[in-house]
Amino acid sequence: MLYNLLPTTIHSFFLIEQINLVVMLSITIFIFLVLLLLGVRRFFTLKAENKRLSNISNLQSEEDNKVYKDFTEGHLYDHY
Repeated sequence: MLYNLLPTTIHSFFLIEQINLVVMLSITIFIFLVLLLLGVRRFFTLKAENKRLSNISNLQSEEDNKVYKDFTEGHLYDHY
């Protein structure tokens, strides 16, 4: 009689219930979705920052390429 009860108790000890498995998978999926959303948000903020810095760099390079114009040509200086 004890022989018939032994396999049942051992099997029930090692089995994971289905609801526990669903809860663990749900929590894991939720954590990875949060990480994915944070990564996507970070990607778009870095992309916008890169575009802004690229525009600033282009404006500075255009100013650097301008030919220097001497502004003192029209002024009259006293020579002593």
